[in-house]
Amino acid sequence: MLDLNQMALFVQVVQAGSFAVAARRLGMPPTTLSRQVAQLEDSLQARLLQRTTRKLTLTDAGRTLFDQSAAQIATLQDAASALAGNDQAPKGHVRVAAPSGFFDYFAMDWVAAFLATHPAVQLEFVLSDGMADVVGEGIDVAFRGSGELPDSSLVARKLVSSYLALAASPAYLAARGSPQTIADLTAHDCICPAHTGGHGTWNLNGPSGPVQVAVHGRLGASTGQAQRKAAEAGLGICLLPINALRDSLRDGALVEVLPGVASAPAGMYVVYPSRRHVPRAVTAFVEMAVQRLTAVMGQTQD
Repeated sequence: MLDLNQMALFVQVVQAGSFAVAARRLGMPPTTLSRQVAQLEDSLQARLLQRTTRKLTLTDAGRTLFDQSAAQIATLQDAASALAGNDQAPKGHVRVAAPSGFFDYFAMDWVAAFLATHPAVQLEFVLSDGMADVVGEGIDVAFRGSGELPDSSLVARKLVSSYLALAASPAYLAARGSPQTIADLTAHDCICPAHTGGHGTWNLNGPSGPVQVAVHGRLGASTGQAQRKAAEAGLGICLLPINALRDSLRDGALVEVLPGVASAPAGMYVVYPSRRHVPRAVTAFVEMAVQRLTAVMGQTQD
């Protein structure tokens, strides 16, 4: 007789993409999980997974078993969850990937209130303007400014719409003058992303529609937060999401440049490793984020 628990663990490993991520989600040691899958392989007398230090690969036998058993295992798990009751409190560790300037507009008070409401949940934030490898880095949910998915197994949901805005400090504009047209930006110091050699191309919306403008500057930075601070210091004009600039604009540290003219549509997306069996803790956190972000950034999109 096959051990259905071992079958379920095997499915969890495949869906997570690694023993470490699956073990963390299941709350068990990776060595125990690996041993259970090895015992399943012994029972079947077939290797299911090719293990390397960097990734797991399904064998032909493993792919056949996963394809034929994943749906049935999911049905059994759903039935067990229904019998156990759907009022179980969210719990567990949630690893969140987000842009470096995430907490410029996502209040830490919201996080504190969420953790107070869900005492069995732990949150870990991985902040970077690079695109996190959701599966490889064990990310449970990622916030991104784009819904483009390099991995077709991922799932993206658009949360809110926003736009990018140009901004500079009053001191910079007093010294260099305010651009009157998009073309004027070519004569200004523009704060570009790092590794561009001080040159970049900005996609903007002019009076006649979308337009690209080649810009340059003497300072580049790899994060939105650093670009904003550089603009506040009078080092040039930045192009960032309006919500990342809101406090600086309100306080007068920055002034919007070409308001309503040189703006580009943007948005925020939440990305999951899989649509199925999203942990309750992840769902609870995302729903809180949707509610909070919608209130300050705009309407939730389908």
